[in-house]
Amino acid sequence: MTILLVGLGAAIGAPVRYLVDRAVRERVGSAFPWGTFAVNVAGSFLLGLLAGLPAGPGAMALAGSGFCGALTTYSTFGYETLRLIETGARPHALLNAAGSVASGLCAAYGGLALAYAL
Repeated sequence: MTILLVGLGAAIGAPVRYLVDRAVRERVGSAFPWGTFAVNVAGSFLLGLLAGLPAGPGAMALAGSGFCGALTTYSTFGYETLRLIETGARPHALLNAAGSVASGLCAAYGGLALAYAL
């Protein structure tokens, strides 16, 4: 049953990631990968929030592992950072790497703190 919950969450999270990334790219139109940055920070916040709530294993499988796991993307983050380096945008690559990690950690902490405050 757990694997079905993970799969259902992932079936929702992956298209959301695609749509958010696409919408952000269309609005911003920058060489910096703002779409991937946005979904990774949002997913980190949501996972931190879920971790702090009294959610059962089924809810964590569906929303945590499934939805958040498919929403966030480490592989795209790595690929886009390397592409920035290859195209000579080293400051953007450094900003993406450091900013994504720092922002993701802060977002996860913020979600956890919010859950504890509720």
